[in-house]
Amino acid sequence: MSKAARIVVAVPGGSYDVLVGRGLLSEAGVLVRQRTSARRVSLVTDDRVAPLFARRVLDALSAEGLEPVPIVVNAGEKSKNWQEAGRLVETFSGAGLGRDSAVIALGGGVIGDLAGFAAAVYLRGVPVVHLPTTLLAQVDSSIGGKTGVDLPRGKNLAGAFWQPALVIVDPDCLGTLAGNEWSSGLAEVAKSALLDSEDSVAALERDAVALGARERDAVDRAVLMSVGLKARVVSGDEREDADRECLNLGHTFGHALERELGYGVLAHGVAVAEGLRFAARLAEREAGVAGEWTSRQGRLLDALGLPPLAPRCVAANMLEAMRADKKVRDGRVRFVFSTGPGMWKTHVPDETVLADELARTCQG
Repeated sequence: MSKAARIVVAVPGGSYDVLVGRGLLSEAGVLVRQRTSARRVSLVTDDRVAPLFARRVLDALSAEGLEPVPIVVNAGEKSKNWQEAGRLVETFSGAGLGRDSAVIALGGGVIGDLAGFAAAVYLRGVPVVHLPTTLLAQVDSSIGGKTGVDLPRGKNLAGAFWQPALVIVDPDCLGTLAGNEWSSGLAEVAKSALLDSEDSVAALERDAVALGARERDAVDRAVLMSVGLKARVVSGDEREDADRECLNLGHTFGHALERELGYGVLAHGVAVAEGLRFAARLAEREAGVAGEWTSRQGRLLDALGLPPLAPRCVAANMLEAMRADKKVRDGRVRFVFSTGPGMWKTHVPDETVLADELARTCQG
């Protein structure tokens, strides 16, 4: 990727750019100054990312005359809560951030959700710029304006739609990821390909080994494909009133599994991969989807290093967690089914069939 690719997210409140290119992290100061009117900014990151990238970003911001206020939170899903969001807002206030300031989220999905939520509620909304450093955040969570914190009954049950002013995606950041974080991101890449097209599925099948080795060209292709799909979907449906619901493919089961095992025990994308498998089996039983498509999805996940889990979960608990999901309508669990490459539908499964499939899947 010799220069930045510019992908536009066009939503009713205004458009913003997702810039994808290697080395962009060092240009964060120039880009933030160009895309916002901020003079003072708060850089929100975590204690895992800060030693790797914070100094580079702080120097880039300072070089452009911006006044960065760094805030470091503990890494992990457990930081995505009311208390931590409140601490961020109080720190913004204490540092004198105004509506002419901006929040910069440097990190993975947890930081993006948390910092974005704090930016959305502080002074009824200040600009946020995302600098995602994980594969999952680069291809999915940094784009689309979803922010939030977790509640005891489920993930992201408190939140707001707050579109960023800019998203800066630098694939050079991905070299530091641990194996489970890499696999987590590949699950979202797989989801994107399934939703996108036959060409994207076939390309991902061809690139699977190269992605396992994190080969540069294969990584760049996967990131651009996923960002393009997410940008198109969000542009057509900002608030998940219609087609954006497709992005929940794999997440109904995945979120329930995360809650059942305890947040942070299982990487989000790994749970989503298991959710993709579960949804594929359920779609075959409930919607007449061809068994070969179910098998092909499983083979793709296998090739990407995401084997079946045989999770130690309790079926009744999983069903309860699904019923608490924010996508439930009239108390009925809703799934997104992939019916073929680039095709999907929402479906309310028969609860007897759902309970039976849960019993087959759960090993608890």
